[in-house]
Amino acid sequence: MSIPFSNTHYRIPQGFGNLLEGLTREILREQPDNIPAFAAAYFENLLEKREKTNFDPAEWGAKVDDRFYNNHAFKVQPGDTEPKEAPPEKCAPEKETSQETVKEQETQEEANTEEEETAAAAVKIQAAFRGHKARKEMKKMKENGTEEQ
Repeated sequence: MSIPFSNTHYRIPQGFGNLLEGLTREILREQPDNIPAFAAAYFENLLEKREKTNFDPAEWGAKVDDRFYNNHAFKVQPGDTEPKEAPPEKCAPEKETSQETVKEQETQEEANTEEEETAAAAVKIQAAFRGHKARKEMKKMKENGTEEQ
């Protein structure tokens, strides 16, 4: 419950908005039945990707937002000779490589998922056809059996 005329102001941590936007986008895309479980799985997946690639999309998004809104994230501080991190258009090759690697891994995972779905569909089709053949043979056997008697 909010208190009107209160002097309390909460500061939202950098990157938090980007994390919530990403989660919201995926929830709207997937329409899960259990949103808390989906959110937990989403953040676990995000943590795994961050540990594998050493690329934190929340941190990067926060810096891009900071650059967009007030141009502080990439400024040279007094005493520094270069910015701490280059702006997106002048990214170090390491960052580009890690982003490309993440995209390649996601593409490969999607391809693997599609192959698995195709294989599962093929198995279902084959099972249905074999069942159809078996029923057809059983029908023939029953017809032949009744005619012989």
